[in-house]
Amino acid sequence: MPSWDLVQTEIKAAGSAHDILRRRYVKELSDYTGRNVILYYSGWLEKEALVRQGLTGTEVNDSDKNGFMATIHKLDRSKGLDLLLHTPGGNVAATESLVDYLRAMFGTNIRVIVPQLAMSAGTMIALSAQTIVLGKHSSLGPIDPQINGIAAHGIVEEFEKARAEIAADASAIPLWQPVIAKYPPTFVGECQKAIDWANAMVKTWLQTGMFAGRSDAAAAADAVVRELGDHALTLTHDRHINAERARALGLNVTMLEDDKELQERVLTVHHASTQTLGETAAIKIIENQDGVSFISAVNPRPVGP
Repeated sequence: MPSWDLVQTEIKAAGSAHDILRRRYVKELSDYTGRNVILYYSGWLEKEALVRQGLTGTEVNDSDKNGFMATIHKLDRSKGLDLLLHTPGGNVAATESLVDYLRAMFGTNIRVIVPQLAMSAGTMIALSAQTIVLGKHSSLGPIDPQINGIAAHGIVEEFEKARAEIAADASAIPLWQPVIAKYPPTFVGECQKAIDWANAMVKTWLQTGMFAGRSDAAAAADAVVRELGDHALTLTHDRHINAERARALGLNVTMLEDDKELQERVLTVHHASTQTLGETAAIKIIENQDGVSFISAVNPRPVGP
């Protein structure tokens, strides 16, 4: 007969009704594809009000590596990986480290499935895969990095505009001084370095992954980076890039609607995941088809006088 402690451990492992259903659907998706499935879901949309108030942890960050280490640990890595990705993006260094780790575990046998949104650094992760699966409702975004929540391209453009106007007319100095004073002296240089770093990373990942073996791999990667990394072309960091546009860029995109059974299973996992994030304290879910999970939650505020 199991002890009280063992029963309690089993209850905690089973999780809430949200966890039980979501894990069942993730397992059914893996059974259908014959591949490993890892869910990487952020609750930045469901917890939008809290994010505006300063909630952190919904973005790609270094603590995510712990979740991926836990979920990958006992997987049969020869089956490859389907990564279900739903994220606003985040830290460039953390993104690089995460992609390096995934490739160390699975090589380039990685397919990224985007049921709704993979923006910014999320798009960078998607571009490191062999294939990206998008629905008609799915979107990628520009890969221009954010510095303290501000688009690095926007900061560089602002400084360049200030420099040009001041050079043309010194009387413009008082107008630009409050704008320039917002940033530390080295900030523009750091922004440019972040842009160059992100572009170089994505170009390398495309050449060694999605475009590997192509005679024009370097040129094709350059074209993608130029389109997705140039703020002057994408216009805004929040711009949504649909499947049709992604294909036009030369990316290896397959449509979720082409496989109705896959579509049904992916969207069921998506709905179960977003309901978990919307109806519980969870702000991020990293989980595999065996039910191994790494879930970050909102820390409750202490109650007291």
